[in-house]
Amino acid sequence: MIGSVFSPYYAWARRRGRGDPEHFCALNVALYGKDRTAWAMTERGRGQLQRDARELEIGPSRIEWDGSAFTVHIDERGAPLPKRIQGTVRVYPKALTEGPITLDPASRHRWWPIAPESRVEVRLERPGLRWSGSGYLDSNSGDEPLEHGFHAWDWSRAKLRRGSAVLYDMTFLDGGRRSLAFRFDGAGGTEAFEPPPPAHLPKTFWWRIPRATQSDADNRAKVLETLEDTPFYARSTISAQLLGEPVTAIHESLALTRFKTRWVQMLLPFRMPRITAGERT
Repeated sequence: MIGSVFSPYYAWARRRGRGDPEHFCALNVALYGKDRTAWAMTERGRGQLQRDARELEIGPSRIEWDGSAFTVHIDERGAPLPKRIQGTVRVYPKALTEGPITLDPASRHRWWPIAPESRVEVRLERPGLRWSGSGYLDSNSGDEPLEHGFHAWDWSRAKLRRGSAVLYDMTFLDGGRRSLAFRFDGAGGTEAFEPPPPAHLPKTFWWRIPRATQSDADNRAKVLETLEDTPFYARSTISAQLLGEPVTAIHESLALTRFKTRWVQMLLPFRMPRITAGERT
């Protein structure tokens, strides 16, 4: 993340008129499992940022593109539990899509599903972990903070028998709404389709974040597992029905009016510590 959208430090700096995005960067790593759960999102300043057309370095971690694969070299320490996370994640796109899609009416926020159909290989030394399978790579960028344009959104990505699908359902700060639905093939093709009807999901257990999705049949949508239950963000796996077939999807709910409250931002440094240039990692 360059100009980390969920950084409390960046939000505080913007209030003081000193919001240089390159001074608020982080590589987020999240592992889920009984024996290998870990989380890292250490923020670093511009002195620990290097980037060009093929490589991005943030502190001791870096991402590189060699023309056929994105390789993430991870060297992070978790928070609040200080577990070391080290290893590589390689993303091999089947094809790259053409470019960003505008999310909001004012065209200030963009989403680029760079490689919606990819093969992923995970090789971690700490913790010891090997995995390979289907994956997804996208990017978001914007000309203003997310909380200035959105009240909330729900997003999900599902693997289909042929290709994959992504759903966005957004509520803007002015009360307007927009839903997007796209299907992707393995050759870089992108096809919009009519978003399915809304489907209810329960709020998260701890922080009561509202969740919803879209599904061909409302009774087919349910939460399988909640992976992140935070004061403003929830990540889950869900089941639903899309384009006539049952799917399992990664789902996220984002409550931006929660994020911009000061009490939430005071909690975030416990999971998002900051290291500036000259300090030890």
